[in-house]
Amino acid sequence: MNATALLAVAVVAAGLNTPLQALAADAGRQAEVAARGAEVMPFTVDGAIHIFTKSDHGGSQRVVVRDPSDKVQIPLIRAHLRKIQADFRRGDFSAPARIHGADMPGLSQLRAAKPGRISIAYRDVDGGGELIYRSGNPKLVSALHAWFDAQISDHGADAMDGHAAHHSGTVQPGSELH
Repeated sequence: MNATALLAVAVVAAGLNTPLQALAADAGRQAEVAARGAEVMPFTVDGAIHIFTKSDHGGSQRVVVRDPSDKVQIPLIRAHLRKIQADFRRGDFSAPARIHGADMPGLSQLRAAKPGRISIAYRDVDGGGELIYRSGNPKLVSALHAWFDAQISDHGADAMDGHAAHHSGTVQPGSELH
């Protein structure tokens, strides 16, 4: 990190009353997650944004390209999400465990759920794809929400909360988030 970037982080940390060490630890964790993510996800991780939106019955995970003209990455995102859907339906959560670690919040509860306790639907969206998770079990919904929060934290600038994206104008008009 160059001196200017370090100074900017220090200024932000001071303004947020956040210890600089905590920000550095988060940045280190995010770099580790990005490196492992590149091994698991076939698309360019920093060329896409993951948008996690919680709902009363679960939520959605949308992955879209940052550059809408990047026609190479869109089918890779869609194929990856379809694979994740198939894996998760079988109770196989090994991909997020490889990226985020086996102790990722919510992951042990999701792994312990019997297949079918969480419905997982896939759909194409402009610039990528989306998985929609639903469960009637409040504990599994809480686990999904914890899992979403952990991904937003771990992916840093490559992920965001869908409610914040919608209110900030990051999501294009007509692009419905759940």
